[in-house]
Amino acid sequence: MREFLSRLKRSLAGRFPRLASGGRYVRKRKKRFLALLLTVAHAVGALTSVQAIMHTRTAQGATAWAIPLNTLPLLAVPAYWVFGSTKFDGYITKRRGAEERAHPLITGFIDHAKREGLVAPSRDDGGSRVAERLAKLPASTGNSVKLLRNGDAIFPSIFEGIQQAASYVLVQFYIVRDDDLGRQLQQHLLDAARRGVAVHFVYDEIGSHGLPRSYIDTLRQAGVQMLPFNTTKGLSNRFQLNFRNHRKIVITDGRTAWTGGANIGDEYVGSGSGKARSLDTMVKIEGPAVQTIQVSFWEDWLWASGKTLELEWTPRAAASSDLQVLCVPSGPADPLETCTLYFLHLINSARERLWIASPYFIPDEQFISALELAALRGVEVRILIPDQADSVLVNLSGWAHVERLGKVGVRFYRHTKDFMHQKVALVDSELATVGSANLDNRSFRLNFEMTMEVRDPAFAAEVEAMLENDFAHARLVDPAEARGRGFLFRLKVRTAILLSPIQ
Repeated sequence: MREFLSRLKRSLAGRFPRLASGGRYVRKRKKRFLALLLTVAHAVGALTSVQAIMHTRTAQGATAWAIPLNTLPLLAVPAYWVFGSTKFDGYITKRRGAEERAHPLITGFIDHAKREGLVAPSRDDGGSRVAERLAKLPASTGNSVKLLRNGDAIFPSIFEGIQQAASYVLVQFYIVRDDDLGRQLQQHLLDAARRGVAVHFVYDEIGSHGLPRSYIDTLRQAGVQMLPFNTTKGLSNRFQLNFRNHRKIVITDGRTAWTGGANIGDEYVGSGSGKARSLDTMVKIEGPAVQTIQVSFWEDWLWASGKTLELEWTPRAAASSDLQVLCVPSGPADPLETCTLYFLHLINSARERLWIASPYFIPDEQFISALELAALRGVEVRILIPDQADSVLVNLSGWAHVERLGKVGVRFYRHTKDFMHQKVALVDSELATVGSANLDNRSFRLNFEMTMEVRDPAFAAEVEAMLENDFAHARLVDPAEARGRGFLFRLKVRTAILLSPIQ
């Protein structure tokens, strides 16, 4: 038997040499497969890096993608497919169609506003023309603007407005939570729908990822049209998670609008379980500026639903005030970097004072240079950020430019009370902005945002008093403080800044 088995083995080895080699053959096949996989991965990575170089909006961002795409393609290529795009494909095409349909509405609104004397005249310095061309909307007069600070002022005002709505309510938020505040909003919308008011609700499905289906179904069953913004709609956006609709808007009957930085969550009213209270600012607006805010909601609804809305487009002056207001919507579907250019314009227009409050201060080089030039012109530049941000990278990045800007007199304040989440700017003594845009790459290039510019000395004085109170709850940062924290801390800060183009 032993001799028979030996002969059989020799016979099989002669006929099937690969079986005789056993593990050597398997190992060789694995090596060939791995070599082929790496070759294909590097080829795909190289082609993808060309895409990144040609289409990423900044040189820093292109470099940040091109290097890993060519050195670590197995990890970087899938990451780029998910996070790499800077143009929101599909929305641009949809907007072209929307503009054709909305053009008569917007043109009619502008013509009516001009006849009623509600379009602000252009100023001689050309600054207003720059901002209006970026916004693609006119600045209007005949508006009233009420500054609302923190949840105990913001949400009672919004809920009262929903209660008084007679025709329609438009709602748009980045984050909606199924907590006490979220359920209060839900109940007010249910009540509005039951009395025959049309309710249209857009939420960002990434920002509101924790929102349960039951919350949405309850509203839909009552007749509320509630839709996700659908940032992944369309073949080219299927794997993209980089875009967000960061706008926060409520509009009632085309006559009153609320917008700013606050989301729907208990942390905004100081009752979030385990979360620091979020301090925020919004504005309540009445007057023709409401129609300009409606334009962005109309476009967003068309993208989310594929349908248009019948809204009130006839402007009406506010009864109690005559403020000049400009609505500046921005997003990755714009032909220009609207948000970037608008805030650069604000910085460059400052002559005496520039105060900026932002929870995320991660500007790129052009903003740092603009702030340096403003300080060298003699402008009093103050930057207010949270002492502790809600992200480790953001917190580290907030230290990156303190020493450099400190050399020209820019002062940094770190707010030590709760979590400062407002996005507010004050320019000189007559212009203030309130909105949803942070001073970071995401707001400049990846998010859909909304900024309201109010040109009025009395409103600017109100914003000044609010910010002065914030400075009283903040500590002035010594420009040398980051250096004093040691080499390891400075290395972490520099590393965080290197990652800022893709944060």
